[in-house]
Amino acid sequence: MLKLNTPFKKKLLTAFFGLALVSLAFSDDYFQVSKNLDIFSSLYKELNTNYVDEVNSSKLIQTGIDAMAQSLDPYTEFVPESEMEDYRMKYVSTQYGGIGTSVQNRDGRFIISDTFEGFPAQKADIRAGDEIIQINGVPLKDKPYEQVSSMLKGPKNTTVKLVVTREGEKAPIEKAIVREEITQPNVSYYGMLDNNIGYIKLDKFLENSGNEVQSALVALQKNRPAGLILDLRYNGGGILQEAVKIVNLFVEPNVTVVTQKGRNREKNFPYKTYNTPVAPNLPLVVLVNNRSASASEIVAGSLQDIDRAVVIGQRSFGKGLVQQTFNLPYNSLVKITVAKYYTPSGRCIQTLDYTHRSADGSVEKVADSLISAYKTRVGRTVYDGSGIYPDIFVKPVKYSPILQTLATRFFIFDYATRYRNQKTHLSPAKSFRLSDTEYNDFVNYLSDKDYNYNTRTEKLLSDLKTEAEKESKLQEIKPEYEALKTKVSVSKKNDLSQFKEEIRRVLENEIVSRYYFQKGRMEQGFKYDEEIKAATNVITSKSDLAAILRGEGDYKSIGKPSVGFSANVGKQE
Repeated sequence: MLKLNTPFKKKLLTAFFGLALVSLAFSDDYFQVSKNLDIFSSLYKELNTNYVDEVNSSKLIQTGIDAMAQSLDPYTEFVPESEMEDYRMKYVSTQYGGIGTSVQNRDGRFIISDTFEGFPAQKADIRAGDEIIQINGVPLKDKPYEQVSSMLKGPKNTTVKLVVTREGEKAPIEKAIVREEITQPNVSYYGMLDNNIGYIKLDKFLENSGNEVQSALVALQKNRPAGLILDLRYNGGGILQEAVKIVNLFVEPNVTVVTQKGRNREKNFPYKTYNTPVAPNLPLVVLVNNRSASASEIVAGSLQDIDRAVVIGQRSFGKGLVQQTFNLPYNSLVKITVAKYYTPSGRCIQTLDYTHRSADGSVEKVADSLISAYKTRVGRTVYDGSGIYPDIFVKPVKYSPILQTLATRFFIFDYATRYRNQKTHLSPAKSFRLSDTEYNDFVNYLSDKDYNYNTRTEKLLSDLKTEAEKESKLQEIKPEYEALKTKVSVSKKNDLSQFKEEIRRVLENEIVSRYYFQKGRMEQGFKYDEEIKAATNVITSKSDLAAILRGEGDYKSIGKPSVGFSANVGKQE
């Protein structure tokens, strides 16, 4: 946030608007711009001078700037100097000084939700589930999250002193931890799966992501893999050029990967492959879901249009816009949507039409009637206007209300914490299985916990009662209504048994993370992953893979995507 004294601010604003007018002197709409800037300047002056209470001028201007940007699209934004570090972490670099943890704010208490393997917190035996109660002697109870985050971060080689409490320990634990430069990789995991299939999980497209994928790919090729799965699920994108580099690993030089087109002709140009590919003939599957966006969609859409890879999963998010940053005075910047991007077949996969907002300012999806068909290199049909449609649709997992309740109220998380503090060792992540006895122990753990929730059936019954009351019919159907309500209540008591396997899978994953961290989470989940199973089947059946890429047979099954689910939420420090 810009902070300037009032007299200087007035002079600065006068100079700013004056310069703005000069710079726009040759614009076709000079008069309208001049008029509106004059109104804005005068409005600010009157508010600052006459408003009943003291005005925070910087905040007032910031609000105006933010509203102006948000009226265009969610991706155009102003970044003041005070937010530059967070901006770089989110969009540019994965490096920061800290201890290597993820922290959640739970009703004013700060709980470690993850520790990252190999970093200072893990080396100091800080565990997921520990509660941080002091940092450098400062109690944290009810402190703002941003303040706690700032206290944990700092220059590398500096010391931060933590006091944590841990279940099973009578006294608080004190730790002096030396901060390091924390680098979270873009590629969070790579390795060999069953059937000699390589696997790469790419989480983001920030700096060096192309090189990381290449290094992983080169390492995997030493095993002579039968094929490769590139996992872009939950990858929200990042730097466009990194997406081009990744496509180039599998495609020959001088192939157009993506073309951007905007109002400014200087922003219109194609991005082409330029290097010799590392794996031009390796059978390839790309996994996407409804959280795969932007650069992820460029990679998936390009490889689909070139008929180089089979796309499996659910329809992607649908972000077909390109942003560019421009430096502004006082170490601030603005990120502006400058163009739309188009995959090799010529389609733009942007889902929401920000250009044609409704009268109330709301944004609609591109109408079905406006969605057009395009052709891939060999003639397969693909569509624009609504994300990347997978070649093979896999029905997304939908979690039961009881599991969602157990997760969001942290009962699964807290039981995994207790499990880790009671048991020092665990079998390998890939083979770990929670026994029936251990699951029953979890059920007993819940005996004194409040995990009440409403099932879908209960909601329907409630709606039925409301409508019956409106129509004065409740007394007529009351016996049947009460009988149904009783049956639903009895059935609900059996949910821990009915959804045992679903709950057990999530519980196993949380427990494994306590011993084997993020890598363990990945490996434990492979055996339950339906998209990976589908990808494995396609790669192992070379005839099916070839037929899909030739456009033969009816392999495509399009379905409505659902929101993904995570049992563990926290921010990295």
